[in-house]
Amino acid sequence: MGYSHVAHIYCWPLLCLSDFLSLLSWLSAMSLLLPQFALHTLVGLTLRVSSLGFWKRVTKLSVSVNIHAWLLINGLPKCLTLCDPVADIGQEEDFEAAKEKALKIGASSVHVVDLSKEFVEKLCYPAIQCNAIYENVYLLGTSLARPVIARGQIAVAEKEGCTLVSHGCTGKGNDQVRFELAFYALKPDIRVIAPWRLPEFYNRFAGRNDLLSYAAEVGVPVSQTKAKPWSMDENLAHCSYEAGILEDPDETAPKDLWKLTIDPLDAPDIPEDFTIHFEKGLPSKLEYEGGKVVTEPLDLFLVANAIARRHGIGRIDIVENRFIGLKSRGCYETPGLTILRSAHVDLEGLVLDKEIRALRDQFVTFNYSKILYNGLYFSPEREFLEDSIASSQKTVNGKVRCRAYKGSLIILGRSSETSKLYDMAESSMDEIGTSFAPVDTTGFISVQAIRLKKQVHTFSIENLNTNENP
Repeated sequence: MGYSHVAHIYCWPLLCLSDFLSLLSWLSAMSLLLPQFALHTLVGLTLRVSSLGFWKRVTKLSVSVNIHAWLLINGLPKCLTLCDPVADIGQEEDFEAAKEKALKIGASSVHVVDLSKEFVEKLCYPAIQCNAIYENVYLLGTSLARPVIARGQIAVAEKEGCTLVSHGCTGKGNDQVRFELAFYALKPDIRVIAPWRLPEFYNRFAGRNDLLSYAAEVGVPVSQTKAKPWSMDENLAHCSYEAGILEDPDETAPKDLWKLTIDPLDAPDIPEDFTIHFEKGLPSKLEYEGGKVVTEPLDLFLVANAIARRHGIGRIDIVENRFIGLKSRGCYETPGLTILRSAHVDLEGLVLDKEIRALRDQFVTFNYSKILYNGLYFSPEREFLEDSIASSQKTVNGKVRCRAYKGSLIILGRSSETSKLYDMAESSMDEIGTSFAPVDTTGFISVQAIRLKKQVHTFSIENLNTNENP
């Protein structure tokens, strides 16, 4: 399973002005030929390079159109050859089809890189630890994948001696920022070409209908149609949908749009119970289907995905604020990450100190989520916050019993063998307990009331009645 992306090889010392202009035009086209937002890499000194991608399938509109058509129409600069790297981040992809098509449209070689394990352990698990969430709803499924791809791309670029990289992100989205900030942080001397910001490109292809028409004209097979023109972006944790009819925020997403999860209305009538264990805030074991157990992070994540998908858990439809200042409507499926994060949030209620949780929620979770969304993963502030995350999770050990049913995750119970913060006797309404005397609450209330009593003129009954709207 993986996303394919075109990589470009060029002989930089031999590149003349006319070839460079031809290269820019050609690159503009290339961004449409592999999956949407495909990453394209140029390699110096005629070396083979890779751009590690993670988007949709080999029949994706945005990559398929230009490699085939623009190479034929505009011609391939003599200094260029093509290779096609494929990044596997757990998405459902036909590698053989990707290889076959990449070679057919001009790639000299195809490389497959498995990044799934790194994606889960280095990005998804820390996000679960700090309950990462953007604007209270978005679990950052797309944002989480970008650092893995960027790091993989630059690693290959350095190995192959690349001096230039390119991506196919649109000029209106967040991904252009995420990738380029990552590129520059990892390799400050790298140079980036962004075709979707070149007038030669966006004046030729104003939108997806133009691309679909062009694909039909030159006979390039793509998965999108004018009846279903929305964009899809998939990885192990997530699938996002945007553009096309979804640009109207009041247009209900069609039932056949959703790819990962079953419609909750069609989900099984019988609920499914399972138990998630955590150690220091990280998922450590998942018990399911009456005795099956999985512990390895990637396998655990895949099982969580499977449970959530078959019960329709993890769908949201939102309008969000992009980093660049635009609002965007998106439909997102994040099945396994939804249940793992929700179970983690619940366990923290049992085992995490009140003040630590408040500080973490107000500062660490908010800022870590913003950093991920804005593309600042490779930054000193992200490292600082991850140290804080780990410190906050020392006591987050235990298990949460869960039930999946028709689009909902139901918490059945939680327990911990290491935490002593919750005391049944202290909290019970049926016994007094040994460490808490109800009479002590009188003094607590009296102290808390000192400040409020001095506000009598502000909150008097007379003033409240006067300030009420008629």
